[in-house]
Amino acid sequence: MSARAFAPPDQQPAGFAFSDKNLALAQRVIARYPKGRQASAVLPLLDLAQRQHHGWLPAAAIRAVAALLAIPEIRAFEVASFYTMFNLAPVGRHLVQLCRTTPCWLRGSDQVRQTCERHLGIALGETTKDGKFTLVEVECLGACVNAPVVQINDDLYEDLDAGRTRAVLEALARGEKPGIGSQDPKRKLSAPVSGPTTLTTAEVS
Repeated sequence: MSARAFAPPDQQPAGFAFSDKNLALAQRVIARYPKGRQASAVLPLLDLAQRQHHGWLPAAAIRAVAALLAIPEIRAFEVASFYTMFNLAPVGRHLVQLCRTTPCWLRGSDQVRQTCERHLGIALGETTKDGKFTLVEVECLGACVNAPVVQINDDLYEDLDAGRTRAVLEALARGEKPGIGSQDPKRKLSAPVSGPTTLTTAEVS
């Protein structure tokens, strides 16, 4: 796993406040929970703050969420620092999250990692000088049947190899949105690449 460390003081903004739109959304989220249980909204509110603040959570944003929920700041910090979905330091515009759990490793995640590192010129945990890409290692992304897989921001790219990985990265660098899901043209969703092996004919009663 990548290191979990807060950004140094010189990268921390002095303050944070939800935009009017996001504050209204936060209030709607809080209203989903029973009275006195507003702390249950800490995960979605931290996510909302991260999305507003360029993909990462400064300390001021975590404190703002705690204040909005009327919970001790330490509780919000505990959640933010526990879940790797929250970035505690600045990340690139495209957060490349490389799954290296067993199924992806067996299907070639090392090759995908090497391709990312060579193509982007960075190692795990680093960000490109232009601020476009950050490369990190994560645990299972839940798309094992189409391994190896990376998640870039909110999207999964599956059935990767060196060439397909480069194609996705190059498209993003050009400002394009590559097609999500399997990058194997022979794959339909998560069906076998070789096609169906059972129920290949329809029975008519």
